[in-house]
Amino acid sequence: MLVVTAPEAQQWLIEKIAHKLGVEQSEVSPELYFDELDLDSTEALILAGEMENWLGFELGTTTLWYHPTIKDLAAFIAEESSTRAKEQHAAAS
Repeated sequence: MLVVTAPEAQQWLIEKIAHKLGVEQSEVSPELYFDELDLDSTEALILAGEMENWLGFELGTTTLWYHPTIKDLAAFIAEESSTRAKEQHAAAS
């Protein structure tokens, strides 16, 4: 299982969001709230699906609600990724 760090998750999110918005990565601040990024609901769902494919696990439906910025979501992804990898390793032992 892929273990993702917060900086890796943040960079991935910034790259994807910048691409979807057609802007430079430097224009996407990790401190902005997702609802400030002009992503419509369809784009947000597509982004979530791409993220789940990249991570190898599903995110809860309220994840963006509880982690409303790129920085917050990246930290959550890193923590969740690490936890799931440890659980998988323990189950395999």
